[in-house]
Amino acid sequence: MQISVISRHVEVTDKVKDYAHEKVSKLPRFFDRVQSIDVIMDHDSGNFSVEILVRADRTDPFIARESGPDTFALIDVLTDKLGRQLRRHKERFRNRKHVADKIDHTEFLESESD
Repeated sequence: MQISVISRHVEVTDKVKDYAHEKVSKLPRFFDRVQSIDVIMDHDSGNFSVEILVRADRTDPFIARESGPDTFALIDVLTDKLGRQLRRHKERFRNRKHVADKIDHTEFLESESD
């Protein structure tokens, strides 16, 4: 799995990069098919904006965006959001082949014969 931290219009410190790398490296435990994670940080008029893209095998990328004054808090919020997205996708992926509960046809047939 490849993790990249990209900055636009702002110089990102090693401390922030290490923190982002540490937090997003935990995302593959929610979904095994994660191939790459991109953390994109931007600075515009006093606020930081952080966007995280998670690319997984055979699915569209998972994207989360937030903006605010604290990059550490933004990274925490985004990893929580992506964790929920990945968990939900995994549940849908695992349950897609299961048939709905079988209907008991004997009750229906007995009511028609009356």
